[in-house]
Amino acid sequence: MTATLIDNIGLLVEPERERPNAALVYDAGLISWIGDSSSAPAADARIDADGRCVIPGFVDTHSHLMFAGDRTDEFVSRMAGRKYEAGGIRSTVTATRAASDEELLSNATRFVAEMRAQGTTTVEIKSGYGLTTLDEARSLALARRLTPETTYLGAHVVPLEYADDVAGYVELVTGAMLDAAAPHAKWIDVFCEAGAFDVDQARTILTAGIARGLGARMHAGQLGASGGVRLAVELGAASVDHCTFLSESDIDDLAAGSTVATLLPGVEFSTRQPYPDARRLLAAGVTVALACDCNPGSSFTSSMPFCIAVAVRDMGMTPAEALRAATAGGAAALQRDDIGTIAVGNRADLVILDAPSYVHLAYRPGVPLVSRVIG
Repeated sequence: MTATLIDNIGLLVEPERERPNAALVYDAGLISWIGDSSSAPAADARIDADGRCVIPGFVDTHSHLMFAGDRTDEFVSRMAGRKYEAGGIRSTVTATRAASDEELLSNATRFVAEMRAQGTTTVEIKSGYGLTTLDEARSLALARRLTPETTYLGAHVVPLEYADDVAGYVELVTGAMLDAAAPHAKWIDVFCEAGAFDVDQARTILTAGIARGLGARMHAGQLGASGGVRLAVELGAASVDHCTFLSESDIDDLAAGSTVATLLPGVEFSTRQPYPDARRLLAAGVTVALACDCNPGSSFTSSMPFCIAVAVRDMGMTPAEALRAATAGGAAALQRDDIGTIAVGNRADLVILDAPSYVHLAYRPGVPLVSRVIG
């Protein structure tokens, strides 16, 4: 194995401190030493950070990359004042069903590469644009070639062919479709919103997935307050995502439980809805994550630096809180302790910024500040 030293780090962001003039060593993909640059041990290879800031690789825990087509017309319409509605998903379903495996994988691979170029070293990918047993299973099988963090989202919306038989579709999602999807999935998710699935349906779907050994995730609170957040906490879901509209009881439930609140600022930027109030969640002691929600409808961005900048500008987060949410918070939302922080024994998933501090991610929005990605 080859041990690699990164030294002359201007600022190293560790879990409990920001260390100036730092160095670290990684070997076989794992961090083996951290300390002051002046005390760095010998290694087989060396990377000179040249005074730059080194941060953990971003952990993006919410993406919808297995799709075909785009929804440019829908975006233009929203910018002209049309309200966002969940039903637009169905147009992507049509294009995705018609696409070949090669087209879907090529598209998703391109977006994963975009994410990595912007510092994301771990990505979660959902199905949800197939909505047939065959298409959900193939989407997850393809996604598994790109990441181990795959999520079965057969319960994205009710497809048109089941518009008059929602109960029948829930039966499919929890039966034959789940059987086909489970071997390729780590997680199960449901879109619990008006226009998608109600709380009782969401409970049925998540409970079925949990019984098959899948971890629970959930979309809730995007379009309005509902019982979705409480259900996520009750079922011990790893994460409940969006959280744009929360009641005080929702926040109390999140604070009392272990479910991470994953905020998706790209959605509000693209839909012109109110931004989530991250300050309320953090003040209550809730673990918060940030993710891009890269999808062709409501948030077509793959840039975690952009999401950090929006979270600082419009959601009440400090630069340090936003960085933590995009790294350690994401790791918590995936229930992983080997990523998201720079610590001995963790994966050497690292980003060298072309800046002296991570604050520049928000201070210089839109500027490509990722100098090098490791991991």
